[in-house]
Amino acid sequence: MSTSISCLRLSLIALFLLFLVLLFHYTLSPSEFFNCSQSFSLPCTSRKVGLILRPQIPKPKTHFKDAAHHPLDPLTIQEINQVRSILLSYKPLPSFPAIHSLSLDEPDKPQVLDWKIGDPLPARKALVVALLNAQSHLLTVDLDLGKVTSHEVKLGSGYPPVSLEDIEGALRVALSFTELNKSAIDRGMKLSDLACDTPSAGWYGPSEEERRVIKVQCFSGQGSPNFYMRPIEGLTLTIDIDNKKVVKFTDTGRGIPVPKDKNTEYRYGSQTDPPPIMEQLKPISIEQPNGPSFTVENGYIVKWANWVFHLKPDSRAGMIISRAMVRDSETGELRSVMYKGFSSELFVPYMDPDESWYFKTYMDAGEYGMGVTATSLVPLNDCPRYSYYMDGIFVTSDGKPYVQPNMICIFERYAGDIGWRHSEGLISSLSAQIRESRPKITPVARMAASVGNYDYIFDWEFQTDGLIRIKIALSGMLMVKGSPHENINQVPNQEDMTGTLVSENVIGVVHDHFITFHLDMDVDDTNNSFAKVNLVREETSPGESARKSYLKAKRLVAKTEEDAQVKLKLYDPSEFHVINPSRRSRLGNPSGYKLVPSGTAASLLDLDDPPQLRSAFTNNQIWVTPYNRTEQWAGGLLTYQSRGEDTLAVWSARNRPIENKDIVLWYTLGFHHIPCQEDFPVMPTVSSSFGLKPVNFFESNPILRIAPNFEQDLPVCRAAVSA
Repeated sequence: MSTSISCLRLSLIALFLLFLVLLFHYTLSPSEFFNCSQSFSLPCTSRKVGLILRPQIPKPKTHFKDAAHHPLDPLTIQEINQVRSILLSYKPLPSFPAIHSLSLDEPDKPQVLDWKIGDPLPARKALVVALLNAQSHLLTVDLDLGKVTSHEVKLGSGYPPVSLEDIEGALRVALSFTELNKSAIDRGMKLSDLACDTPSAGWYGPSEEERRVIKVQCFSGQGSPNFYMRPIEGLTLTIDIDNKKVVKFTDTGRGIPVPKDKNTEYRYGSQTDPPPIMEQLKPISIEQPNGPSFTVENGYIVKWANWVFHLKPDSRAGMIISRAMVRDSETGELRSVMYKGFSSELFVPYMDPDESWYFKTYMDAGEYGMGVTATSLVPLNDCPRYSYYMDGIFVTSDGKPYVQPNMICIFERYAGDIGWRHSEGLISSLSAQIRESRPKITPVARMAASVGNYDYIFDWEFQTDGLIRIKIALSGMLMVKGSPHENINQVPNQEDMTGTLVSENVIGVVHDHFITFHLDMDVDDTNNSFAKVNLVREETSPGESARKSYLKAKRLVAKTEEDAQVKLKLYDPSEFHVINPSRRSRLGNPSGYKLVPSGTAASLLDLDDPPQLRSAFTNNQIWVTPYNRTEQWAGGLLTYQSRGEDTLAVWSARNRPIENKDIVLWYTLGFHHIPCQEDFPVMPTVSSSFGLKPVNFFESNPILRIAPNFEQDLPVCRAAVSA
């Protein structure tokens, strides 16, 4: 009896110790969310046994000792501080200017292409865009020489992006304006209830020239953080940014009530209403028992499967992919696909001619900056487990560096998609049925920018078959207009509405989103051409065939920029190839990549409408220009209050030769957005994408011999037993 009791006690002690070991492991290992094992079966949830599971929180990184390792690496904190010191002692400037952009002045392209690991870096330079005495200054600072080597005062229209200091200054002016206070009181609001926003002013004629202006509009922040759904309609201030004064005040909406805060709360922890009537989802996570397959070397070089590329944060573009190369699965050669790709500009025009709305025609990258408006990504929700996080390092107006933490994440995605498959057996002479399938697993680089009310999520996805997919997702808040009506039946002239009634007293105004991408394709080298492969209908001759018609592919190589301008048409289908005439397959086809369009909404505004003049880069969905390092921003280098004098459309009007040249492909992805009630109070994500796909680039299917998944390679999990 005593021996049995002792054995039982020992067994209980052993089980208790095992429990402690498991508890210790799952408490301290944030990378484990499910109890999964490759060698034995455990429940896929541990909530029933009370284990403490911590979310995956990226650890803050210190960047003070960072150094550049690649010619395209962004400026380090030490380099930014050095630039600031040089500018402080630069005598041609009477005082230190307001810094609106400070970034790497990239080396000339041939220098980057010739550089190899182990070589000394080309000269490190900074490009500074600054404002002083209402003039825009462009300065090049050579960090190796320790001095300013170029200084230009930019003439003509346009200013740099507005800074946080500009926005804060404009809000201080607005909130101290007597008429604004009086209007708020008359509407039954306290000044402390106001939440104000700063829409850009656009450009609408000489009255807005020769000074930087910004609009200020206010909302009710009482009772809900979602102030965008509670506009104070018709209340607009125009602020002179530099002189810090109100130059125009309109208050035309006093008869329109401020929408109530009911149903505007969107934070999970603040919900008071019951959850939606649906079966609750169980937590889901894609596990990687051996960790991710990608690596990030020296901070910015991403390697995964057959891909290598340079990835860096950027204050204006948000995220830049450079030197994208794919390894040939047959020869092992690392082959060039793209030198540089990024979102060059976003154009978001709202369709309401009202005094408080006509100017809302944003150009988000050039007016605000997609990088500086990027927010820290939310682990496990914005980015899955095993994500790698990358910080952005930007500057304040006084030239001091600051860190934008967790701005970009890199992760692997598997959503059950298929890379390729085929089954055989029903009509085959083979004795056994053939079923072959391969999973599609891809790495993704992601960032999210919150530009005021809207959130833009950018994904760059790379596939083992050589395809690059660029995806844009839109979420966040509608920009809404206050209305006196609570029901559509109260509206006397419904056809005159510029949007949809999405809640009581709230109209979601019709608008567009256009995202223009700069894609410097270097397919197997810099000597590329652009070919339109048109599908042409041919008719058969009488008696030739039972068919009456068929399609034939006809290739036309563009000689000049005008030849390459494309407006996409459903009934005039084409493929769009970037080819290298000097690199041929064994069958004689030129190596190439093709643009696979999607999200093909086009701007319908008049060409001479002021916002369309500024955003003429949306006049076509496709453009091709010869490479020019000064032609990167589709809306011009200085976009704020520009008049459209320095845009992609202006450059392309030169009609330069582009055949067998170093060329840049431009593509505009578009959305027409007619709001609906489901977009209130926060809109579900809407997305679209386009692809860059190899065409005769490989000799055959490059992923033919990749291995399928096998059961023994994956974790063994079972459902937990319910209590």
